[in-house]
Amino acid sequence: MSSYRAPVEDMTFLIEELLDVGGTLGNLPAFTELGLGPELTSALLDEGAKLAGGVLAPLRRVGDEQPATCSDGAITLSPGYADALRQLGAGGWMGISSDPDYGGQGLPELYATAACEMWNSANLAFGLAPMLSSGAALAIHAHGSEEQKQLYLPKMHSGEWAGTMNLTESGAGSDLGVMKTRAVPEGDHYRIHGQKIYITWGDHDATDNIIHLVLAKLPDAPEGSRGISLFLVPKFLVNADGSLGERNDVYPVSTEHKLGIHGSPTCVMAFGDGEGAIGYLVGEENRGLACMFTMMNEARLKVGVQGLGAAEGAYQKAVAYARERVQGGVAIIEHPDVRRMLLTMKSLIEAMRAFVYTEAVTMDLAHRGPEEERARQQFRIDLMIPVIKGWLTEVGQELTSVGVQVHGGMGYVEETGAAQFLRDVRITSIYEGTNGIQAADLVSRKLGRDQGGAMRDALEQVAATVAALKGHEAGDLQQIGAGLGRALAGTEEATTQVLEALQADPEVALGASFDYLMQCGYLFGGWHLARSALLATERLAAGEDNDFYRSKIATARFYAEQILPRCTAHGGAIATASGALNSYPVDWL
Repeated sequence: MSSYRAPVEDMTFLIEELLDVGGTLGNLPAFTELGLGPELTSALLDEGAKLAGGVLAPLRRVGDEQPATCSDGAITLSPGYADALRQLGAGGWMGISSDPDYGGQGLPELYATAACEMWNSANLAFGLAPMLSSGAALAIHAHGSEEQKQLYLPKMHSGEWAGTMNLTESGAGSDLGVMKTRAVPEGDHYRIHGQKIYITWGDHDATDNIIHLVLAKLPDAPEGSRGISLFLVPKFLVNADGSLGERNDVYPVSTEHKLGIHGSPTCVMAFGDGEGAIGYLVGEENRGLACMFTMMNEARLKVGVQGLGAAEGAYQKAVAYARERVQGGVAIIEHPDVRRMLLTMKSLIEAMRAFVYTEAVTMDLAHRGPEEERARQQFRIDLMIPVIKGWLTEVGQELTSVGVQVHGGMGYVEETGAAQFLRDVRITSIYEGTNGIQAADLVSRKLGRDQGGAMRDALEQVAATVAALKGHEAGDLQQIGAGLGRALAGTEEATTQVLEALQADPEVALGASFDYLMQCGYLFGGWHLARSALLATERLAAGEDNDFYRSKIATARFYAEQILPRCTAHGGAIATASGALNSYPVDWL
């Protein structure tokens, strides 16, 4: 019931063949000494697979049935979770892509993305711990003082200390400008007073210390979001030599009772109920949001990976059940509708994986590539992040629901574990900015800032792949090219319509934004599957005798025929966004 096997073959194909990690990233100064290539990829994926399948997956149901609890200002984790987190740290996974000058492994983000997928496929509630800790470390690395980086980052990257992000307050939601948490200057530090909600892995005893990053306002801060500052608030104060001092005035009040991710202690955190929690300014006063947004691309990419991870876990369970469940004298995997459901899951999962792994490389190039290329790559990743976060989590919800459907009635009862994937993944479209916020960001900021220039560059790359596909004789590649070409034409038209709406009536553009995000997601997912099919065809033509390559071609054709038509549906909604959607009186809702 808790088994999971990392899809190492497909991961390796993407990293080593489609993306050519050694050729794409291996010669960059940041990576030249690491020996990027098949040997390193194999070693990392094999070790990660052992940890995910052997340690994390068996705890998935444990955490669901025995949730983290809060009592007397302390969290009790689900059985086994603390030891698993320590194993993750001991294996060097916590700082896998972090700066080696501060104790990180210094590997490309591509490998961190693959590891993140494995953790979240095996156990999404657990996978939140390293994700939040790495996000906090990234913010400190980008905006902290040299003293802060030297004092905190090595132990965060080693997994000895954890990290959290404290943004949300009751009544504030996504509108951080109305927060009430206050920071009062006191010598070389500040006293923090306030309460935060929805703090993922907000407290536990799995690590020696927890480094909270907290948004708060100074007494004379400007109104709204312009008056927010960022503070580092350790659970235990840290002495100058790195040893731990006394307990800080920060405690969990309770854990949230959630639909899913029960093994993750989602806490209400109280700062300064006594004399005030001691905190240290990170970056400049009143520039806290800018500091937080530094890590948003990485965090939102990883949330998208959670959608992929949950879908992969659900798929593996559904396939296993379909092979075993006999109905009408045959295993139900032989039934056409079950085959449709499983192929829908498989093709979308492979599309999501190829999409997010490809853009992880873009992130690496934006941060560590040639100086003259970094700005262009940053524009590209900025454009793709809302699509990755939004599309992957929406599709993750669909596919985990399909996984329940494959099980039939047994999927609706908890003993099979199929429903947990659906419950766990449901939060991913909400946190780190709801998918409505992602869609608005895509259209209003990322598409509008350069009048669609970065998007047109991406669409031109898709067009080049369509041309390559149509250059082949009639067969699978021709069919894939035809489907991708139709989806491309529709997305090009929709892009023009959205850009025109941004100028004429931004409300219409915002009304079309979610459909545009989804249309882009399906298109780019199909594009990466088409690229995979072209490469697989080359390998077979060169004499390789491997059913994996044949399956890549067949999966891409199924996606082109059965999934890409969804682009047309979203395009139709975009074309009519100025109609009833825009004019419907809210009083009638």
